[in-house]
Amino acid sequence: MRDAGLWRRLQVSPERDLGVVLPGRYLDDAQPGRLRNQDLIVAYTRLLADRLDQVPRDAQTLVLGGDCSILLAAGVHLRRRGRFGLIHLDGHTDYRNPANSEQCSSLAGEDLAAATGKHWPSVANLDNLGPYFNPSDTVHLGCRDDDENLSEVREDIADLVPASQWRHDPANAARRALAVVSRPELDGYWIHLDVDVVDPAYLPAVDSPDAGGVTPDELSDLLRTVLPQACGLQITVYDPDLDPDGACARLLVETIASALASLPTIQD
Repeated sequence: MRDAGLWRRLQVSPERDLGVVLPGRYLDDAQPGRLRNQDLIVAYTRLLADRLDQVPRDAQTLVLGGDCSILLAAGVHLRRRGRFGLIHLDGHTDYRNPANSEQCSSLAGEDLAAATGKHWPSVANLDNLGPYFNPSDTVHLGCRDDDENLSEVREDIADLVPASQWRHDPANAARRALAVVSRPELDGYWIHLDVDVVDPAYLPAVDSPDAGGVTPDELSDLLRTVLPQACGLQITVYDPDLDPDGACARLLVETIASALASLPTIQD
């Protein structure tokens, strides 16, 4: 996305770019009761959280992932500063957890569960900071109607707006999100964006494409509404290996830049 011109479109200057936090080499070491690659994920979570701590409190942060597991780093970073809400934009609820599955091992499909405290303490309670986002301060938008954990998530968090409802009434979807995260008792809110929330007819360069997503314009319109007061945005799951001609990267840059262009300060 950098190569496709995102930084140029956003006019990010070098002194406002906090660089890259490299993850450790992937290790497929899944065992009962722990995640695959867990030790390196935990170490990386702390490293990325430390980097995010360098962003001034009055600046907005943009983080380019990576998969959805980077949500834990944002959560650790924000819990160090106070109590924050979460807008979780994703084509899936990412709510697999030890209470509903015996197949837990991949944090990228379990990030919302871990971020809201419904996972093993080894990932959901790092440094005794969990839950990183209270379920009552969390709203999800974008899952498909057949998501296997839709009912459970709807019961556990403050609100859930499937992609079908988002598309039917985009303005109401944005209002519902802000109703959860703009409450005065919160210190702010974070936006997690897994780009597979967009329908693969427009954006196929993701690892788990599912039909029934929103359009790029619908995503951009919602971001324009929720971004102005957000403390940060992370973008995950775009896979350049599935985008040989760069068309998806250019579409993402246009979608994100059109929503972010009016914001005053962005740090990465």
